[in-house]
Amino acid sequence: MSSNATVGAQSMTFKPAKRKWPPELGIFLVLVGISLFFEALGWWVNGQSFLMNPERLQIIILQMAVIGIIAIGVNLVIITSGIDLSSGSVVAAAAVVSASLAQVSDFPRAVFPHLTDLPMVWPLLAGTTIGLLIGLLNGSLIAFTAIPPFIATLGTMVAARGFAKWFTGGMPVSMLTDNFAWIGSGAVPVFIFLVAAAIFHVVLRYTRFGKFTYAIGANRQAAVVSGINVNRHLIWIYTIAGLLSGIAGSVTAARAISGQSGMGVMYELDAIAAVVIGGTSLSGGIGRVTGTVIGVLILGVMTSGFTFIRIDAYYQEMVKGAIIVAAVVVDQYRQRKRRGA
Repeated sequence: MSSNATVGAQSMTFKPAKRKWPPELGIFLVLVGISLFFEALGWWVNGQSFLMNPERLQIIILQMAVIGIIAIGVNLVIITSGIDLSSGSVVAAAAVVSASLAQVSDFPRAVFPHLTDLPMVWPLLAGTTIGLLIGLLNGSLIAFTAIPPFIATLGTMVAARGFAKWFTGGMPVSMLTDNFAWIGSGAVPVFIFLVAAAIFHVVLRYTRFGKFTYAIGANRQAAVVSGINVNRHLIWIYTIAGLLSGIAGSVTAARAISGQSGMGVMYELDAIAAVVIGGTSLSGGIGRVTGTVIGVLILGVMTSGFTFIRIDAYYQEMVKGAIIVAAVVVDQYRQRKRRGA
């Protein structure tokens, strides 16, 4: 072997490998950039700090905890290249049902006069069950009728909202017990969000269930050929998403100490936005729970920051919409680049 060939072989052998940064790093840097942007604007517009205010940071986290619980389920759905538009309506349906079983006994207009002053677990279980059943319906429609997820969940979105209005007659379900209200107090919603995030982070990364979820989103036909029961798995995915939305509905009712049919409006879009901003591909097969958590924080910082500098709510919605579109454009660019490679 010639000396040149030997040198070339050695250079190839000792060439250092490229360091791969975590995919969430870029999203985290966006979060940092947005936070610093509002910090600078805060001093310029209001003459005070945006970040160095513990109460404001606490409000950001508490406001987004419910959206975060929903977003974890939506993340699973989108990884399978599906969509769930029913989440907000499921929140309303679960909120009114759980609130109806959490009323105090001395309230004369209780929905169920003989089911008052119940332990906290029963209203929570009822709201969760409502979400689970609606999620099961979504998954069954998609799996067994081949209806596109957009249409199936659009139908259940309308139906669940209608159920909440019928159940309450348009009136709020109020006078709830203190032990039920505890679910929505303090840092409890944040704890529920973080526990759910930790559980499904492990499930997606280290279990066969997670591998099947990514496989279905990446190439459904290949998943079928490889022996995955796609229909059964999709039913599980949408059922889990509905269950998490049911939990979010119970937490929402507990926070407001009331259950109302108008709760959860636009929550599904906020959850989808958080998932997409967090790097989950709408084409399926790509996404992580950690990215979704960061996406939820980005939405929370944006909402609180706009309020802090007194930007009208209408402008906030427009900016949020623009960010969602930008995130999808970036995702499509990444997909084209990956296919080209």
